[in-house]
Amino acid sequence: MNQWIIFTFLWTLASSAKIYKNVALQGRATQSTNHATLSTATNAIDGNLDSDYLHGSCFSSKSQMSPWWRVDLLTSHKISHIIISRGDCCPDYLNGAEILIGDSLANNGNSNSRCAQISSIPQGATQTFHCFDMKGQYVNVVLPGKAGYMTFCEIEIYGVPVINDECCGCTKICPNNND
Repeated sequence: MNQWIIFTFLWTLASSAKIYKNVALQGRATQSTNHATLSTATNAIDGNLDSDYLHGSCFSSKSQMSPWWRVDLLTSHKISHIIISRGDCCPDYLNGAEILIGDSLANNGNSNSRCAQISSIPQGATQTFHCFDMKGQYVNVVLPGKAGYMTFCEIEIYGVPVINDECCGCTKICPNNND
């Protein structure tokens, strides 16, 4: 009996993992400031995992108070997890950053709910942050209350669109009206 429960749980977990796709690739990215022409916001969602800043596939802000980066997923999504890849320079440029998810653009999206806080990601490393199906159209990475640069090379956001059912204006399956 216990083996059947474990098998069912693992099968359910594996099946649900298959539906999540990297939705960042279709998004529109922006940032608080741009450090240089090589470091635009869209570089972080170009699908290129090259972590060499000089190859033009990383994002970097100018040094400023509370730098931020944001992607608009164009519609609200349930976000399972986020993977961030660091570059080949300056690992402290992401220390203390927060990953935020929500549907609001108040404060440039920096007032949305927190999925995770990044303590540190070593140079050239990748780290996964689990968001447990948080919902939102916007995903932000921000260094709140800290002055400095912020940089990373790729962000992968795994999620599925939230479907609003017009029968009841909700995000869940509505009862069948034919009963």
